[in-house]
Parts: sequence; C-alpha cells; structure tokens
Amino acid sequence: MVEKEKQKDPRENILYLAWIASVISMFGSLYFSEIRDFVPCNLCWYQRILMYPFVIILGIAVIRKDYQIAFYTMILSGIGGLVSIYHYSMQKIPTLFETSHACGPVSCTGSYINWLGFITIPLLALIGFTIIFTCSLIVWRKTKEMNK
Repeated sequence: MVEKEKQKDPRENILYLAWIASVISMFGSLYFSEIRDFVPCNLCWYQRILMYPFVIILGIAVIRKDYQIAFYTMILSGIGGLVSIYHYSMQKIPTLFETSHACGPVSCTGSYINWLGFITIPLLALIGFTIIFTCSLIVWRKTKEMNK
C-alpha cells in the first residue's frame, strides 16, 4: 500500500518568511547602531520597539505552527509601517522636513544613509514591516478560509 505524501501547509512557509524578515530587520538595525555607530532618533526607536518582538513572537509561532498569531502581527506591523511612512516622509518631503521639530537628541529628518538617492533606514524598516504585514495577511486569510 502506497501512502500519500503528507502535504505541507503553505502557511508554514509564509509565516517563516515573516520571521526571517523580522530577524533581518532586527540585525540590520543593530548593525547600523552598534557597528556603524549611527545613533537612532526617537522615531527609529519606536520602529525598533515594534519590530524586535516579532523575532520572538513569529519564531514561537513558526515552531508551534500557530497561525492565529497572524491577526496580531498584521496589526502591529501595520502600525510600524505607518510610523516608517511618517518618518520617511519627514526625511523626503521638503514641507515636512522644514516644519518638523527636533524629536530628541538626534534629528528625525537626518539620513545616515541615502542609497540611490531614496533608500534610507526608515524605508528599510518599512520594507520589513510590509513583508511581515503581507505575510500575516495571507496567513490570516488562509486560516479564515480553512476554518469555514
């Protein structure tokens, strides 16, 4: 008798991708602050506060195959994405740049990096939050479909 090969749940890989994005984002921010000695501004700290827990939360979710976590990670990554969009806008939109107040010892309008003229640290954070949000949304929708 030939056994059917057990199908791997596609949500597992998608959740794993979200976890990988959070790990890369965390180590990327630590690289900039600890190795390159870039002092984070207040908005960078808020983005870190929202990003770093994903490493643990999504890591546990991947191990336990807990797909219900996607709803919460979707909300938190959405909030982090909004903070990143605001921060990036402060750096790139002249009106916001000129009217923004100092947000701490380091200005939130400054850019330590400006690769290709548009890639800054807040944009890199936004990419991480977007990957986590998209993966979480897909897992959440698939979980809802399977529970019907």
